[in-house]
Amino acid sequence: MLLVEYDFYLSKDQMKNKYPIYIISKGRYADKLRLTAQALERMDIDYNIVVEEQEADEYRKVCKGNVIVLDMKYKDDYDTLDDKGFEISKGSWPARNFVWDHAVKSWAERHWIIDDNIRYFMILNNNKKIECLSSSFFRPMEDFVDRYENIAMAWPYYSMFIPEKWKYNPIILNTRAFSCILIKNDVPLRRRWRYNEDIELSIRCLKMKYCIVQFRTFLQYKTTTQVMKGWNTDAFYSEYGTLPKSKMLAQAHPDCVKVVYRYNRRHHEVDNSKFKHNVLIKKKGIEIPDWVNNYGMKTIKTDKPVR
Repeated sequence: MLLVEYDFYLSKDQMKNKYPIYIISKGRYADKLRLTAQALERMDIDYNIVVEEQEADEYRKVCKGNVIVLDMKYKDDYDTLDDKGFEISKGSWPARNFVWDHAVKSWAERHWIIDDNIRYFMILNNNKKIECLSSSFFRPMEDFVDRYENIAMAWPYYSMFIPEKWKYNPIILNTRAFSCILIKNDVPLRRRWRYNEDIELSIRCLKMKYCIVQFRTFLQYKTTTQVMKGWNTDAFYSEYGTLPKSKMLAQAHPDCVKVVYRYNRRHHEVDNSKFKHNVLIKKKGIEIPDWVNNYGMKTIKTDKPVR
């Protein structure tokens, strides 16, 4: 259990998220593995968690959120764009398409789809990364994207890539979106492919002239890929590594993706400069306030462990 110098306190003026939050999970109902659900529960945020039927009762025993059983037809129908069928796991990707359709049926304009291995969420304030315990965390990002007509996806960036010694722009446009994504429900796409489906979906959105927003004021602290048991770690990373998925992505989008050697392994590299002409289009009649809205959040010192 860690001690933190500061956390974010939830005031009486809280503004909770207006769009539904979905976690997708498999094989991670144990306390030490149920990271995202525990993070949201500490923040007093309502969530849905989508699981397979054989594990639903185990998740219901420990999760405070709404447990939703995945319709397995989404696995049968999922387009992997290869000839391997069920020889290799289809991973979490069918569940993500199920979530998208579930959110559409709820009449929501957008939805959050979140991996189950996020330890906590953070806010970058005066170049200091501070754990957020406020249920207002998601609302500022939602309000920002709702000012514009053409934002397909938005996401809080990975905290591991934000050293506190440097300064950062609060947002970056038209890169890829990972792990904790706010998706516009009427985008006429769904996930496909066996590997790298978040990147592949991001590229297709950008090619359709949508924008993707990466927030660097709001951050996610995510467990490193291939470390935790469950989902894709058990499904195919342990056997196939990352090279096959990088090759497939480069074959699908040779105009903007190539395979390189990075992080001591073969990896993909996407040329985002091809999408620099995708610009934000503000909705008509939207007036952006010239005052600071902290959404009821403030920093407080604490000497007590928060997790």
